Amino acid sequence: MTDTVPDTVTDTVTAVAAGALGRVIRRPVARQRRAAEPCELCGEPLPGEHAHLLEERRDLVLCACRACALLFERGETWAGRFRLVPHRRLRLTGPPPSELGVPVGLVFFVRRSDGAVVAHYPSPVGATRWEVDAATWDRLVGRYEELESMRPAVEAFLVAIVRGMDERWLVPIDDCHRLVALVRQEWTGMSGGPRLWDRIAAFFAELDR
Repeated sequence: MTDTVPDTVTDTVTAVAAGALGRVIRRPVARQRRAAEPCELCGEPLPGEHAHLLEERRDLVLCACRACALLFERGETWAGRFRLVPHRRLRLTGPPPSELGVPVGLVFFVRRSDGAVVAHYPSPVGATRWEVDAATWDRLVGRYEELESMRPAVEAFLVAIVRGMDERWLVPIDDCHRLVALVRQEWTGMSGGPRLWDRIAAFFAELDR
């Protein structure tokens, strides 16, 4: 008796998974709201804690049930349209935005699939973006190992060195989307207002937990 799985069985399982993945990729995002918070691919009801997928072409974060998320766990090269957003959060020690030529203290950096690194500045009208000098980024990656491990599109280097805060994090991209939405919703006056900065401080305290 042997525990070896025949090649024909392995091939069949792979084909089934690939076929299911293909159906998900070709399927439009579910528009029928069958629950207060459904899976945005298949429409099934979601638990409170659930996975997220990034639709990279439109830079959209979608909520996904466990079954849909599993289709993207074995390799991002299968996805084409979607990428599974990871869960890790790492507190970092540097660098400050000034080393990247960024003149603001609240910013996050995302490495795109083509290798370019884009800085995003949350503002009352959304996220302002500009491309980081490639040579500058490469020098910093040589000094900070965590930045080298940052996954394209789905992780970000998030920095807040403003109003007494000194925060540097490697976070999932959905955290950055939450921060952008927070700034848009709470911004008042010329500088954002005290309520906004209290909420941003609470946002980073939550990351630490």
